[in-house]
Amino acid sequence: MSPRPAALAAAALLASAGLAGCSSDTPSRGGSGSTTVPTASSGSGGSGSGSGSEGGGGGLQVDVVAEGLANPWDIAFLPDGGAVVTQRSGELSYLPSLEPGTEPVAISAPLDDVYAQGEGGLMGLALLPEPAQGWDQPKLVACLAHAEDGEPVDVRLVELTVDVENSRATRDRDLLTGLPVADGGRHSGCRPTVGEDGLLYVGTGDTADPAAPQDRTNLGGKVLRLDPATGEPAQGNPFADAADEAERYVYSYGHRNVQGVAQRPGTEEIWTAEHGPSFDDEVNRIEAGANFGWDPAQGGSVDSYDESVPMTDTERYPDAVAAAWSSGETTEAICGAAFLEGEQWGEREGLLAITALRGAKLLLLSIGDDGSVDEVEIPQDLVDDFGRLRAARTAPDGALYVTTSNGEDDKVLRITPES
Repeated sequence: MSPRPAALAAAALLASAGLAGCSSDTPSRGGSGSTTVPTASSGSGGSGSGSGSEGGGGGLQVDVVAEGLANPWDIAFLPDGGAVVTQRSGELSYLPSLEPGTEPVAISAPLDDVYAQGEGGLMGLALLPEPAQGWDQPKLVACLAHAEDGEPVDVRLVELTVDVENSRATRDRDLLTGLPVADGGRHSGCRPTVGEDGLLYVGTGDTADPAAPQDRTNLGGKVLRLDPATGEPAQGNPFADAADEAERYVYSYGHRNVQGVAQRPGTEEIWTAEHGPSFDDEVNRIEAGANFGWDPAQGGSVDSYDESVPMTDTERYPDAVAAAWSSGETTEAICGAAFLEGEQWGEREGLLAITALRGAKLLLLSIGDDGSVDEVEIPQDLVDDFGRLRAARTAPDGALYVTTSNGEDDKVLRITPES
């Protein structure tokens, strides 16, 4: 496997904004311009620079759909036009409408085992595909950190059936267990996304275990691929014949803490957003069976979690896949990932939207046919004003939905082109 083209970055102009506070009380706002940053090639994992310029895509309309939440981690859109939101503490909320001013409705669910510590808790969420025979109520898959007697056991994928009319959910089964979890919840991942092939792609975290990213029998620091109907490894997985069952789930490895997973429309390409340490957040185009080069154990030569190593260590692993984009010498703590779909987006159609927690902004990446990132647009409508941004999901109507993650009075935002 040959390395990908050199990582492209725009670190000099993507200065981190810190842990910004909550938004103003304004329920919606129109566009006020954007900054476009041309990226520059600078070798594997290096930082680029460029001069900012006004973006040509026009302004964005930002509406507050719902508020009063606490660390909403993800959002899944339901066939009835509403949505379900996970909150890190273990709560599920139903949004009956995606119009501004919607009041969240609490959903009763058997989630008392959620281990909400640090970066863990009730996390990613996805609507499961409907089988041929259909069903009356939507089924979801959720990532959660699971505890027994108050002690963390693992991160697992659970299947839920949601009865919105009665504001409750049943917990049908554990789809996959045994994803690692740290006592303090560090680097818990966990983001599931259903691909156009009907398979479930799951980004996981390495739990700050130095050996996990390069150990293919450990489900941490990976992108996993499984069949949501059975919970089994997907047919055609790159390590499907491995003796170890866990390894059969692995689609790619050598990751630190995958936070966003999205499929590029009209292609089979899976893209991820991943936290770096104090540098080199990465956006990656995933290749089946590939090593993405994160190895804080330095090939097993150290027992500690060495965060000074490169995010993509091509010296130790010459075939490691270089990032499509890297934040370079700073970190934005990038998180959710979603492609903008629909002609209403105009020249922004097809851009990859990436949220930033520490950076408190939205990044829009222009990606070439060869997978290179040509420009990064930073809409000023979303810089700092809403604080930390976590989830990014594109709704069936093409609008982009983003959640804030400030700890209190958090919001679900709807982002559309300004009319």
